[in-house]
Amino acid sequence: MSEKKTAAFFRVEGTLIKRGALSVSAYFATNAQKFSDRLFRLGAMAVAAPVYSILGQSDRGLANRMAYFSCRHLSEDRIFVLAEEYYDTMLKDSVLDRGLELMKRARKEGHRIVLISETISEVLEHLKDDLGSYDELVCNRLEYRNGKATGKLVDPVMGGHECGRWIKEYASKEGIDLANSVAYAAHGGDLLLLASVGHPCATNPDFALRRAAREVDWPVVEYCA
Repeated sequence: MSEKKTAAFFRVEGTLIKRGALSVSAYFATNAQKFSDRLFRLGAMAVAAPVYSILGQSDRGLANRMAYFSCRHLSEDRIFVLAEEYYDTMLKDSVLDRGLELMKRARKEGHRIVLISETISEVLEHLKDDLGSYDELVCNRLEYRNGKATGKLVDPVMGGHECGRWIKEYASKEGIDLANSVAYAAHGGDLLLLASVGHPCATNPDFALRRAAREVDWPVVEYCA
């Protein structure tokens, strides 16, 4: 019987880049074409931001749903333009070198490299070549109707409890041995993701994850100032 494969799961935000969903949606809101659109989207962001900061440490999936609601009614063409601009102004050359080193080490150890991101696919399309060598990249996807974003995300929503469920389904489909796999994540909402593998690591953890890692004696790696 052949030996089962193992994987190294990396939450992109906090491990490979600093910025997350709120940064993307805020950029889109402030760069809407019409003044009235900017007012609506910035108003939505003003409501979502404080809630996001709270939910981000517990239910990051719901937090991401709220963050991307400000994309509602943006045309698909406009979103593609803003996604490229966001990459050029905010993300280009921002990948964390230490995160890439962790990926290279995982590759040398024989793990399949799986990247999980809460960022939408339109932005990740520009960033993916900067993320080094990986086998799988999953991210959030906006729902579109009649050429415009509905403000909703297509399930499964990455960046929260759904990640834990997604990993188990992925492992079952791909024949991954989770007990001998590793995971790196930075947020309290990633607890189920980390708990799904035999070798979790809190990377640049927020307050909630740092406290949880201390309680269960998970290793902690910090390199993001």
